[in-house]
Amino acid sequence: MNTAAQSTKTTPLERALNGIERVGNKLPDPAVLFFILLIVTWGLSWLLSGIEFGAIHPQTGEPIQIINQLAGAQMAEFLSNMVRTFVLFAPLGVVLVAMLGVGVAEHTGFINAALRKTLSVNILGMSSTAVLAPLVTFVGVMSSTAVDAGYVVVIPLGAVMFYAAGRHPLAGVAAAFAGVSGGFSANFIPSALDPMLAAITQEAAQVIEPGLMVNPLSNWFFMSASCLVVVAASWWLTDRVIEPRLQKETPIDADTSDLPTMEPLQATELRALRWAGITIVILASLLVAVAYPESSPLRDEQGQLGSFSSPMMLSIVPFILIFFMVPGIVYGYVAKTIESHRDVIEGMSKSMSSMGYYIVMAFFAAQFIAAFGQSNIGLLLAMNGASVLEAMALPAQLTIIGILFLTVFVNIFVGSASAKWLIIAPIFVPMLMQLGISPELTQAAYRIGDSSSNIITPLLPYFPLVVVFCKRYFTGAGIGTLISLMLPYSVVLFAVWTVTLMVFWLLGVPLGLQAGYAYPAT
Repeated sequence: MNTAAQSTKTTPLERALNGIERVGNKLPDPAVLFFILLIVTWGLSWLLSGIEFGAIHPQTGEPIQIINQLAGAQMAEFLSNMVRTFVLFAPLGVVLVAMLGVGVAEHTGFINAALRKTLSVNILGMSSTAVLAPLVTFVGVMSSTAVDAGYVVVIPLGAVMFYAAGRHPLAGVAAAFAGVSGGFSANFIPSALDPMLAAITQEAAQVIEPGLMVNPLSNWFFMSASCLVVVAASWWLTDRVIEPRLQKETPIDADTSDLPTMEPLQATELRALRWAGITIVILASLLVAVAYPESSPLRDEQGQLGSFSSPMMLSIVPFILIFFMVPGIVYGYVAKTIESHRDVIEGMSKSMSSMGYYIVMAFFAAQFIAAFGQSNIGLLLAMNGASVLEAMALPAQLTIIGILFLTVFVNIFVGSASAKWLIIAPIFVPMLMQLGISPELTQAAYRIGDSSSNIITPLLPYFPLVVVFCKRYFTGAGIGTLISLMLPYSVVLFAVWTVTLMVFWLLGVPLGLQAGYAYPAT
C-alpha cells in the first residue's frame, strides 16, 4: 500500500475521529433520542415539582414552579393533544410544503440540468481551470436551496470537472463538499432551511415572550454576505493548501477509464432550461407587480411588505413551492421528462416518501418540546443559566462564541441540522434572551457552528457517500482521508465566518429582516 494511504490510517487525527465515530454510533437514533428526552422530562418534572426555586418568571413575576407532567391531569392533556401537537408542529408543515415543489423540480430533471449548466459556464472568457474552485464551491453553496441535491449532483460533478481540467479530482470533491455542506446555511436565495430554523427559534423564544415573532428572513442579509466569505475562503484553501498537498501525497491510482464524465446538455435540455428560466422571470415579475402597489393584497394593514403580519411574509414557504414547482413542470414538458400531470404527482410523492424519516422524528420532537415547555424546566434552566453567565460577566461576544463551540460539539453526535436546533434552541434562545442577546443572533451563531463542522462529522448521513466519490480516484480513500481533506476547511470557515459575524455586530449591520442583536430590540 502506498505511503499516503498508510499516513492517513495512522495519523492521530484519524484515530481520534474514529473514536468519536464509535462513541457517536452508540447514541440512539435522533427520533429515539427525542423519546428518551421526553421520558427524562417527565421524570425530572416529577422530581422537581415539589421544590421551591428562587428564580422569578419573567412574565408573571411569580417564583417558577416545575409542573409535574406525570400527574393525572397533565398526562390526560398530553394524550388528548398528541395529534394536535404533532400536526401544529411549526417546522413540519414548512418542510413538507417546500419539499413538494423541490420534489417536482428534481423529478423532472430541472435541478440536475440547472446545476450542470452552471458548472459548465466559462466566466469572462477565462479558462475553466482558473475559476474552477470558486465556481464549484459557489454552485455547492447555492444547491442548498434544493436541500440534498448538491450531495448527489454537485460533489461528483466537481470531481469530474477537476479531473477533466487536469487538476486533482479530490480537490474538486473538497471544493464541492465545502460549498454543499460547509456552506449549507449561506445562500443568496432563501430556502426551506430559513423558515424551518426560524420556526424553531420562535417557539423557543416564546418561552420568555409569548407573542414574539421571528422573521423567516431574519438572517438573510448575513447569510447572503456569508456566501462570499465561504467561496473566498474555500477558493484560497483549495488552490493554495489542499490541491498542492494532494498532488504530492495522494496519487490517482484507480482505473479511470470507465469513470463517468460530465455529460454536456443536449439541445432539448438547453431549450427546456431556457423556458424554465423564462418562467422564473415571469413569476418574479408577477410577484413584483402584485407586491409593489400600495394597495397590494400582499401588504399588511399599514401598507408594509416586511412585517410579520403581511401576507407577503406569511407566504414565503408557498413562494418556495411555486418557484420550484412551476419552472420544474415547464422544464419537464419541454424536455419530455414528464408526459402528464401524473408524473408531476409522482415527483411530489417521491419527495414526500423521502421525508418519511423526518416526519417520524418530528412526531417525537413535537411531543418532547410540548412537554418540556409545559413543565417549566426550560424556563428554569434559562433563568438559572442566565444568572450564572451574568455572574461570570463575560462579554456578549464571548457568550456567542461559546454557543458556536457547543454547536460544533453537538454536531459530532447529531447529524441533522433541525434535530440539533430542536435540542439546543429551547434552552439557549431563552437563556441568551435573558442576557440581552436576540434570538436572531443566537440562531445565526448556531448556523455558523453547524455548517462549518458538517464536513468533518462522520455521522453526517452523506459522509460515507463522499468517501465513495473519493474512492473513484484514490482506492485507499477512507474516513481519515476525507477528514484530513476537509479539516482545514472546517477550521478556516469557522474562524472567518465567526469574524464576519463579529464585524456585522460591531458595525450594526442588520442580520436580516426585522432582526437586531439585542433583546429587547431598541
